[in-house]
Amino acid sequence: MYIAREASKVWRKVTTEISVEIQLLREKWGLLLAGLIFQYIHGLAARGVHYLHRPGPLLQDLGFMALPELGQEKGYLSESIFSSIFISFVLWTFHPFIYHSKRFYTVLIWRRVLAFLVASQFLRIVTFYSTQLPGPNYHCREGSNLATLPPPKSVLEVLLINFPRGVLFGCGDLIFSSHMIFTLVFVRTYQKYGSKRFIKFLAWFMAVIQSLLIIASRKHYSVDVVVAWYTVNLVVFFVDNKLPEMPDRTNGVPLLPLSTKEKDIWLKDEKDSKLKDEFHKLLNGNHGDPTDRRQRAQMNGRHDEDINHALSEATANGT
Repeated sequence: MYIAREASKVWRKVTTEISVEIQLLREKWGLLLAGLIFQYIHGLAARGVHYLHRPGPLLQDLGFMALPELGQEKGYLSESIFSSIFISFVLWTFHPFIYHSKRFYTVLIWRRVLAFLVASQFLRIVTFYSTQLPGPNYHCREGSNLATLPPPKSVLEVLLINFPRGVLFGCGDLIFSSHMIFTLVFVRTYQKYGSKRFIKFLAWFMAVIQSLLIIASRKHYSVDVVVAWYTVNLVVFFVDNKLPEMPDRTNGVPLLPLSTKEKDIWLKDEKDSKLKDEFHKLLNGNHGDPTDRRQRAQMNGRHDEDINHALSEATANGT
């Protein structure tokens, strides 16, 4: 019975949140769709620069000198770190559908994230088309069949971008690292809207580790990673200041008007939450409002003074 009751509460939260997010999506769908379309444009640009790539000797790189080369067989390490950051962030952005404590709306935070990504990726496209460097990755070096692409036979061949092979084995889109764009945007977003201090520290630590693994795997030059660190942080800073601030949901007030049924569900959940908080306060021995406690203490003090005064008068009359 307890499991069924809690499951019904979770389901009410999910359905209520879905209805609210759908209303937001109806209002903000244009910018979200534009951000998603630009992800395809970014992939198309990376595919296009591969046709221009010409392999050559590796450039002198301080990071290559300092970090030992991991080799092709350990190239999965940086991808594993990136995948864990990516999946964790996506799951975190959808936690308002389940958890009672909420700080943001999923639609609004993804609208913000896509704005950061689009601005950073636009600068990236302009940068790697300006100058094509010989790729340091193993499939981009001289002698590899994947280092250069033959001229496309049709426009469709370019538009399909040979996903996912064309994304995984691209060459020429170096400055600056796309993996670091996503990582830093996600970490900066959690830094602002997340609540767990340890996870914030862990996220920045993983971003640093990923940077080192990218260089050690020879997927990028050090300049690709370094430029990403200061460019993405500056982009997020300036774009974030231009965007309107998201409403804070910690006060429990819904952003959009709810239907009668949704309002009843929301009020019931709020009542259950307040009852739980009051129960924990009673267990901890700190129930009640501090103002009420001060008022009761003052009233008790006056009562004691009245009793002492009456006793002193009775003693005086008796003598």
